[in-house]
Amino acid sequence: MSEARPSTRQLLLLGLVQAVLFVVGAVLGRWLGLALGLDAFGPGGYSNNAIFGILLIGLGGGAGAQLARAWFTRRYGSPRS
Repeated sequence: MSEARPSTRQLLLLGLVQAVLFVVGAVLGRWLGLALGLDAFGPGGYSNNAIFGILLIGLGGGAGAQLARAWFTRRYGSPRS
């Protein structure tokens, strides 16, 4: 882990990895919701099942982005330095 500012290439890598893991996390959240019977895009409109399905998709996407950020910080240091 270096103490210098991350290079532009490293910050671009952070953005790319965050985007990919956000999508992967959201897809995993969708699959988990479907496995639990919480269909975010079901025909029932905004029922409780749909709301909790949407919540799982958001939590999965956010967790993926945070995982990418933690990986980057561990490898290159804080991107805010």
